[in-house]
Amino acid sequence: MHSTNYRDTLITVSADCPVPGGTIPEKPGTIATVQHGLLATPYAMTSDDLLYATHRARGGGKRREEFFATPQACLRASPLVKQFGWGIHHDGEGRIALLDSQGADYRRLLDDASVKKTPGMRSKR
Repeated sequence: MHSTNYRDTLITVSADCPVPGGTIPEKPGTIATVQHGLLATPYAMTSDDLLYATHRARGGGKRREEFFATPQACLRASPLVKQFGWGIHHDGEGRIALLDSQGADYRRLLDDASVKKTPGMRSKR
C-alpha cells in the first residue's frame, strides 16, 4: 500500500499561489471545498485519511486498499496549497492541520528548525 503521510513537516504554500493568505474555497463539490471541510477539526486525520475521504465524498467507490494500491499525489499538489493560500502541517504522528499562510501558527512553524519544510507544487512550470 502506498502512503502520502509525512511526519513533523510543513507543506508551505506554493510559490505561485495567487492569493496572499488562506481563502475559503466556495465552489461546492470541488476537491478544495471537500478537503477544506474535512479539515475543520485540526489534527483529526492523516493525509491518507483525507485523500480517501475526499475520494469517497466525490463519489469514488474504491475500497481504501484498492485506492492506495496505486500511488496517489500527496498534499503538496492540493488546490488548498496551490490556489487558496493554505499551508498543511503534519505533526509527529502524521495527523494534519490546515494553517492560514498569514497566521501566527504558520509563521511559528516556518521558524521552527525541528519542522521539515517542503514547498507546495507550483501550478505553472
